[in-house]
Amino acid sequence: MASAQATAEQVERIIAARSKAKLVRSLIYAVVLLLVAWSVNTTIIEDTDWARMGSVANVLESVAEFIGIDWGLFPHLLEPALETIMVATLGTLLGVVLCVPAIWFGALNITPFMPITYPFARLMMTLSRSIHEIVWALFFVAAVGLGALAGVLAIAVRSIGFIAKMTAEAIEDLDPKPVEAIRAVGGSEFQVFVYAILPQVLPVMVGVIIFEWEINIRRSSVLGLVGAGGLGLVFFRQLNTFNHPGVTTVIIAILILILFGELVSYFVRKAVI
Repeated sequence: MASAQATAEQVERIIAARSKAKLVRSLIYAVVLLLVAWSVNTTIIEDTDWARMGSVANVLESVAEFIGIDWGLFPHLLEPALETIMVATLGTLLGVVLCVPAIWFGALNITPFMPITYPFARLMMTLSRSIHEIVWALFFVAAVGLGALAGVLAIAVRSIGFIAKMTAEAIEDLDPKPVEAIRAVGGSEFQVFVYAILPQVLPVMVGVIIFEWEINIRRSSVLGLVGAGGLGLVFFRQLNTFNHPGVTTVIIAILILILFGELVSYFVRKAVI
């Protein structure tokens, strides 16, 4: 009898706990929906100049101006497209070189002096990732002038955070047994890195670099908007001259370039990793 009563009490507690959890979930969903509705009302409904936008016919008329392709612009897109790829490639390579100290300092199990080097490297990674590539490009355009060099430097600095963070975390998660084995037989720190750490993290690092290069093609495509060369500069000129079919043409060229980057990265990743 006592056992049956204890079982019934346990069932009641389980039912009560489930009812309470269901109530909490319902309250969370309601709060999220209210926040979404408030965000839509604040950022879209109240902040949009509906009178300036005009009627649906006016909106469609504005969109129709971008329908069409400026075929005469295509021959002039080859050089900017190559420049975009070179900016992405050189920026990624420079970022790989620059992120080596950040990887060394930012991996907790190999950092030389943890109280100083580790937080410093993590701060640099966060700073690199937090600032948009357009902002970096504006900074370097002011520093070195207009042109592809500013784009290369912006891409390089922007790439440091992602490559260094992913590689450093891979080093922190590696198998410590090969490291301990090489140290036990008197291996130097350089030998430990080359023969115990690098073989374990190299596939991850190569995959991250290829992925970052693919992203950098997209980034370098728009850096020309702030004077860093490439297709973005052509886009900016077409937009300023109100050549709307030309704008569409540049967008198509950027899309083709990004698809090319994805195709190349797929085959390279398949061959290397």
